[in-house]
Amino acid sequence: MKLNKKFILDAVEEHGTPLLIVDHDIIRQNYAAFRKHLPRIQAYYAVKAFTNEEIVKTLFNAGCSFDVASMPEFNMVYECVKYMPPQRRQDWIWDKIIYAHPIKSESTLRELDKYKPLVTYDNREEIRKIRKNAPNAGLALRLKVPNTGAMVELSSKFGASPGEAVDLILAADKAGLTVEGISFHVGSQTTNFQNYVQAINLAANVFQEARSRGYRKMNLLDIGGGFPAPYDKSVRPFRELARTINSELNRLFPKDIQILAEPGRFIVATAATEVSQIIGKAVRDGKLCYYINDGVYHTFSGIIFDHCSYHFESLKGGKKELCTVFGPTCDALDVVSMSEMLPSRLKIGDVLTSRNIGAYSIVSSTSFNGFPSAKILHINN
Repeated sequence: MKLNKKFILDAVEEHGTPLLIVDHDIIRQNYAAFRKHLPRIQAYYAVKAFTNEEIVKTLFNAGCSFDVASMPEFNMVYECVKYMPPQRRQDWIWDKIIYAHPIKSESTLRELDKYKPLVTYDNREEIRKIRKNAPNAGLALRLKVPNTGAMVELSSKFGASPGEAVDLILAADKAGLTVEGISFHVGSQTTNFQNYVQAINLAANVFQEARSRGYRKMNLLDIGGGFPAPYDKSVRPFRELARTINSELNRLFPKDIQILAEPGRFIVATAATEVSQIIGKAVRDGKLCYYINDGVYHTFSGIIFDHCSYHFESLKGGKKELCTVFGPTCDALDVVSMSEMLPSRLKIGDVLTSRNIGAYSIVSSTSFNGFPSAKILHINN
């Protein structure tokens, strides 16, 4: 639904601020668009992008699967899975959940083992840990691939080099484990589509080398996340990226290879709008400054942790000027924006909104300085 002025003001009147409004119709639309443009790929929503039970339920009911990276995330998804008929539940674990954190504690592996999960790994020590603590797991080798142009780079922290990949596959096989396939991640909010081209080609080369060295058990490719949200006009349409990916997958991977992906930001970024109120106003060094009751320690944490920029809209009109928007805490780090064009006559209590803030925002919220996190309002028609 469209968040018009009346709806927002009524929501503020009923729920107060700060408020994060989540539109589940947009979540369903984004998931449907992903499936439409990438028909070979099963989407495993990256729960860490916005870890929320209501969102998980909406996507589960739409047919989505899930990428989890912690036991709380796993258990949140399993709350949906466990209501399936017992005879189907275990068979659906791999269809519904991949534990895609390459580095796992031994206690986590022991807890996972009873589910016979699909997990990722990228080094020999992880093989030893999995063999000892989760021998019933299936494995996907996480491959290091180019992250050029990604907003958040991941390849320096995770991923086996292509040159050692098959050695790690054979080492897992020798340890009595089954490597089901290859996974990679091109970096979060990747607008450089060639990252996917290079990564898919690297993965295909690893498949080929593994077969040439006698390992023929792999039938899965996980192309990870990174699918960009349309924050601004510089982001090319998703359908263009999908054409590129489809072309490479169809060229390099036969139909019997299962393809999955881990979209997070793409699914939820555009589905949430933050609503805050002005709690202070000042002129500093000749520049108008507004203080709001939400900030970088709360819903706008993506400024710090996600390298993301957010912008504001006012529900009131009037002549605009360049402003700074500060968060509510006493920390000078709490700067939401240094360059917002907002009406100069806004008053204490007036409302500002910030769109496209559903990904990696409130999930990193803290209670620093005693200020509460935004209340989440779900619109789920």
